[in-house]
Amino acid sequence: MIRIGILGKIGSGKTFVAKRFGYPVFSADEEVAKIYQSNEKIYNKLKKELPKYIFSFPLNKLEISKAILAEDKNLKKIIKLVHPEVRKRLRIFLVKNQKKKFVILDIPLLLENKLNLKKDILIYIEAKKSKIFHKLKKRKNFNNKLLKKFSKIQLPSGYKKRKANFIIKNNFTIKSLQNSINVILDKI
Repeated sequence: MIRIGILGKIGSGKTFVAKRFGYPVFSADEEVAKIYQSNEKIYNKLKKELPKYIFSFPLNKLEISKAILAEDKNLKKIIKLVHPEVRKRLRIFLVKNQKKKFVILDIPLLLENKLNLKKDILIYIEAKKSKIFHKLKKRKNFNNKLLKKFSKIQLPSGYKKRKANFIIKNNFTIKSLQNSINVILDKI
């Protein structure tokens, strides 16, 4: 099994690209959403850590957002409680898909959390800042302050580009992206 890690800025199209490979995808964002919806143990821990902000189960993203915006340390508390569960789900995903030729890791903090292995193939998704911002503004829960907080915990783009084995320039057209993906899969 070859692990392909997808890197890039928030809104660069990592998830869209990951799904275009046609192989099993582990999406950390989707797993976090599932945890918020179904994991009462995590809810209880978050309620204990952030009693001023967390009130309802399933966890409400608005409550989480308010906690993050209120104080920087709240994001760290959330990460400390949620990330171990995401790691556990990643291990289960990898075991389940160990016989697949490729697995795609759509994990925004892949390098930051040292979830990558030396032999992983890393692909950086590059997109114009203006296109990214335009796409992000269309999201229903768009919040620029929240975006900045999440961007602060990510490694610089230049570093991620240097670590990448391949760079895909995302102009947000399916044909161009699919061609880039096919070229990369042929090279691997």
